[in-house]
Amino acid sequence: MTPRHPLLHPATKPLIAVLALGPLIWLFSAAALNQLGANPAEALLRATGLWTLRFLCVVLLITPLRWWTGRAEWARLRRMLGLYTFFYAVLHGLAYAWLDMGFELDAISRDLSKRPFALVGFACLLLLLPLAATSFNRAIKMLGAARWRRLHQLIYLIAPLAMLHFFWVRASKHRWGEVLVYGAILGGLLGVRAWRAWRARRTHRA
Repeated sequence: MTPRHPLLHPATKPLIAVLALGPLIWLFSAAALNQLGANPAEALLRATGLWTLRFLCVVLLITPLRWWTGRAEWARLRRMLGLYTFFYAVLHGLAYAWLDMGFELDAISRDLSKRPFALVGFACLLLLLPLAATSFNRAIKMLGAARWRRLHQLIYLIAPLAMLHFFWVRASKHRWGEVLVYGAILGGLLGVRAWRAWRARRTHRA
């Protein structure tokens, strides 16, 4: 009897779900123990934004892993990881709206109009919303597979916008190392898709 692949094991998804909640548990624990530094609000805002970007990178890694390993089972994890990306993006947005702006709608509106990086971050959250809202099987049936795939290609717009938001935020602190690392990761993950699409078109023409 062929052993079950680890990606198909019933415990795989629950384990990843628990691991994905790890950053949130750590942040709550650090906040409760007053270990977030001199500015806890800023620490929460930065951490939730960074974890959103990290989960976005992991989601974009799933398809290349499927290509390189020849294991279609990787796709089983994409939806869940995408929802965690949205989850941390919502936490990041709430941290901004609450801790930075005190839920003052006028102040938020003025801030978005004055600070481009905040507006880009807000745009990323809005673009993630339809992806999260259609991340279930019934949505695929309602929209049709082709339209559903086109809608979820918004991720290729969200990724560079998220990187632009991250660049502007880190540029104000002159922290270029992180920008270069995540820029290289996202650039590579998007670049391998562009190369594969170009090769497929060239093969089709030939």
